[in-house]
Amino acid sequence: MDSLLIDLNVLSVMPVMELINDYLWTYVVIVLLVFCALFFTIRLRGVQFRLLRDMWKVIVNRPIHPTPSSATDHALSSDDAADELKRIGSFQAVFWMWVMAFFGAATAFVESTLAQLYKKRGKKSFYGGPAYYMQSGLHCKWMGVLFAVLITITFGMANQVLQSNTLCDALCDATGVSHMAMGWGLALAVSLIIFGGVRRISLFSSIVVPIMAVGYILLALLVTLINIQHVPSMLMLIVENAFGFNQAVGGAVGVAIMQGVKRGLFSNEAGEGSAPNAAAIASTSHPVKQGLLQALGVFTDTLVICTCTAFIILLSGLYQQGYDGIILTKYALEWHVGPVGGIFITVAIFLFAFSTLIANYFYGETNIRFITRQRWVIVLFRIFSGLTVIIGALISLQTAWTFVDLAMGAMTIVNLVAIILLSPKVYFLLNNYLSQRRKGQDPQFKRSMMPDTEKDIECWD
Repeated sequence: MDSLLIDLNVLSVMPVMELINDYLWTYVVIVLLVFCALFFTIRLRGVQFRLLRDMWKVIVNRPIHPTPSSATDHALSSDDAADELKRIGSFQAVFWMWVMAFFGAATAFVESTLAQLYKKRGKKSFYGGPAYYMQSGLHCKWMGVLFAVLITITFGMANQVLQSNTLCDALCDATGVSHMAMGWGLALAVSLIIFGGVRRISLFSSIVVPIMAVGYILLALLVTLINIQHVPSMLMLIVENAFGFNQAVGGAVGVAIMQGVKRGLFSNEAGEGSAPNAAAIASTSHPVKQGLLQALGVFTDTLVICTCTAFIILLSGLYQQGYDGIILTKYALEWHVGPVGGIFITVAIFLFAFSTLIANYFYGETNIRFITRQRWVIVLFRIFSGLTVIIGALISLQTAWTFVDLAMGAMTIVNLVAIILLSPKVYFLLNNYLSQRRKGQDPQFKRSMMPDTEKDIECWD
């Protein structure tokens, strides 16, 4: 990290933001997320478990359309497991990421099914998301505007800073180029794409990212096999630390659980309202099919990708050496397989993080268009997106995470309230889907099947 990095602690801004974050997540966001995860799991009778076979059928039978993001590339690009392990004491995070993936998948199913139900028809494709189902489903335009503002701040600004920080850290460590120069170069590349080539980079990402993801998983499996004798003790430490069994103070048990749940919920994004923006784009025959696909995405993200990263780091023992984020993952992989590991992770992170920068911009623009169609506002946002990439190259990882936590917490609260209120629509759609499937039919949905909601649904003729 060079001398140009910005440390906002000197402005006394960070302590205040961290205090707000602690209160917001501990007493509001976590409570709502856990409640929704358990409530939807029970109310939908474990839809994420009993319809696993249907999830795979959706993947096999769906048409291939390049989209701005996917669960896999976003999971890897943000390098969730590496950051979570570093921030909360390593072993606690992994266990609770697993737990929340199982239950949070139900929340992901609900929000993405709603995004499909209330999606809009554009000139070339569908679009939608929480702001749109708040407006059409709840008839609360003000709530949709509030969410649109919050997600634009979260993904169009704060998360851009985080992704830029991750990418610049990896590239600067590999090349020796300064953060300032890397930030300007990355900002220029992103700006060129968002001003004219999003579809081309989406097509490129839809081909290259899955290949890199499979390579990453295979590499993690190799690392695990090489260190197979250490796996039982690692798993034991994960469970012991998850419940605070190794803590000297009894109160630390509650802290371990609370912090672990917080980071586990963050890793799979279920309920925060980001995935529905991408889910609305898909072309499918029934809203439930996209909900099932998003639920499977939570499993893919946390149970596969983040677990791979966690095992690579924990089996290396380098999590105690003071490294941050992606640098920790890179050095851990080099420790296991030599310099080739560092080269692979650098290339992979470039592809994953760069595609996520574009996806974050897409989320922001989609929601700005919900608020206003003024061309100058969109252009201004595109310029500002480039500037946030430069900022991300210059601030510390802790500062970047603090901004993301605050923005995401507020956004998640608004989305969870909305999906709780709209959940009866999802129950109806699931029953409709299962009824058709029991008759041996490939489930198809028409808006006429919901007479009381038909006037609020634009698509599904």
